[in-house]
Amino acid sequence: MGSDKYMPLFETKRAKGRVLYRLFAGTLFTGICFIWAYRVGNIPKRGEDGRWVWIGLLGAELWFGFYWVLTQALRWNRVYRCIFKDRLSQRYGEEDLPGVDIFVCTADSTVEPPIMVMNTVLSVMAYDYPAKKLSVYLSDDGGSKLTFYALLEASKFARHWIPYCKKFKVEHRSPAAYFASLSKSNHHGDTRNLADIKKLYEEMEDRIETATKLGRIPEEAYLKHRGFSQWDSYSSRHDHDTIIQILIDGKDPNATDVDGCALPTLVYLAREKRPQHPHHFKAGAMNALIRVSSNISNGQIILTLDCDMYSNNSLCIWDALCFFMDIEKSHDIAFVQFPQAFENTTKNDTYGGSLLVPYNVELHGMDGLGGPLYIGTCCFHRRDVLCGRKFTKGCKFQWKIDDDNKGRKSIQELEEETKPLASCTYEQNTEWGNEVSDPWFMPFACVISAKYIYSLIEFLCCGGTILGWWNEQRIWLYKRTSSYLFAFIDAILKTLAFTNVTFLITPKVTDEDASQRYEKEIMDFGASTPMFTIIATLAMLNFFCFAGMVMKVIMDANVFKLFEEMPLQILLCGALVLINLPLYQGLFLRKDKGKESAFVLALDRSCPFVCNNRKFSYVTWKHSSTCCLKLLICSHKLLSRHKYKGYNLYPICCFHNQLGATSRQCERWVTKKN
Repeated sequence: MGSDKYMPLFETKRAKGRVLYRLFAGTLFTGICFIWAYRVGNIPKRGEDGRWVWIGLLGAELWFGFYWVLTQALRWNRVYRCIFKDRLSQRYGEEDLPGVDIFVCTADSTVEPPIMVMNTVLSVMAYDYPAKKLSVYLSDDGGSKLTFYALLEASKFARHWIPYCKKFKVEHRSPAAYFASLSKSNHHGDTRNLADIKKLYEEMEDRIETATKLGRIPEEAYLKHRGFSQWDSYSSRHDHDTIIQILIDGKDPNATDVDGCALPTLVYLAREKRPQHPHHFKAGAMNALIRVSSNISNGQIILTLDCDMYSNNSLCIWDALCFFMDIEKSHDIAFVQFPQAFENTTKNDTYGGSLLVPYNVELHGMDGLGGPLYIGTCCFHRRDVLCGRKFTKGCKFQWKIDDDNKGRKSIQELEEETKPLASCTYEQNTEWGNEVSDPWFMPFACVISAKYIYSLIEFLCCGGTILGWWNEQRIWLYKRTSSYLFAFIDAILKTLAFTNVTFLITPKVTDEDASQRYEKEIMDFGASTPMFTIIATLAMLNFFCFAGMVMKVIMDANVFKLFEEMPLQILLCGALVLINLPLYQGLFLRKDKGKESAFVLALDRSCPFVCNNRKFSYVTWKHSSTCCLKLLICSHKLLSRHKYKGYNLYPICCFHNQLGATSRQCERWVTKKN
């Protein structure tokens, strides 16, 4: 080339009419604010007709207005990308292009017909891209012999289909889509070649569909290809060994089409599955494909596709490479997402399945915010990014990989060497398959540990005991799931003028049995209340979860795997079971009067906000009712005692009217006969 001046392989253009749209959006938002103001300012007074309907409309308009504001992020800064494939082809020769591995995933031959899957495979095998740089992998999570047989038939048909597409510049490179398009238009090409290729396709289609209907493959094909022997140990789609078959080795000089040109690599994979090991569905299949392909072709670019798709652009690989191979801006790009188009939609799209607005507007809006979502298919990825590599500005990419010096291995040797990479146990004790959030385990663990260690030390320094601290954690939990909840609701209702605060005197008299239980430090639950119902319900739910986990460990005999997957969940669940032991005793084991005798009795009662118990005092004060915390559980043992004329005086608390205009201190004393 005559100039060394940098010429970008793509450019970014902002959507036209942005200023006009923003003006429109601002005007619309002003109108929404006026609607909100109108609704708020004209709420019917209490007792007037339509009050609740009006409030309901206000709530709906607030929500939908807020939702509209959020959706503007997808329209505020839409961008569109323009590519320059001619510059790419001028800058890089065929030898400098990266390898491309294409992953096609299928899972069930009964709901994903093999002939449909083969049309997808054939369409990507026929891409306008150097064949020796192209590899196609079919992941069959159903492990079906029918799918393998169909792929075997497709590999034979590909020897005719690929040169036909390139010779006649076929754009719909799915055979089914191509022949269907011809029936809707007048074809003026070479009718003889068309008739020949169509006959070959129909014969292949007939063999595949016949085998699918019968549920078995022809005996001749079974005996002819060694790959079917791998199903000898097959038990079911959920229990089988790894099956890998390299049907076409693109590096083999003998792997050519009818015109003598090289064919792309074609691989069948059914990863190992065992009932006792989770396989993580499509994500697990992708992980296995990444590992397997790294040992066979190791293409630097990966394209993921669903099995019911085909490419309507034979040059789309070149489109994606314009982003990945730009010298200045490629380090910012991890993947290139192509939109989907749908066949057989009605003119008016009765069910709204074509997703026109998301693909034509919202994805471009996401691109303007930093990048679109990965929609699970039609996406080109950098292999290095999927494997965890990070890129910085100025880093150089070596797309050309010289593997000519590698020792050539036979297909059988390569298959056996690759099988362990698709094992269901490969990911154990590795970073493979871990959640993206795993590195955040340490901050959670550190914060939780530090918080409770400090709490214990603080409690001990105040003269408490370890058991006293444990009891305080229990009461802390109970208050926040019961009395605080009711106090919050009561405060909100009073603020909205839906309830009036009343003063209720708490009983001061206790019986001898209750005193004895108190002295023995046995929790006294007494009469059922809504608060105890909530506490007991949560405790039982947690107990059943813990019991289910224990049963899973016993049945699977794989306790270490469970701890690897859910360490924090197990720790939290076990701690909650321990902290609720007194409650479980009160529900099922104790026979005294202080047990929680009626688990659901409170459901038939009214829900008072001031609940009484013989050993716990829940007190409200008229002058401090606006304070969010109105209901307290007071432990007699932790309160200082003040002797006065044969009575023990227990200071409950001091309230401050934090929500009112003034701050009023209120103090009450509860007396108990000595």
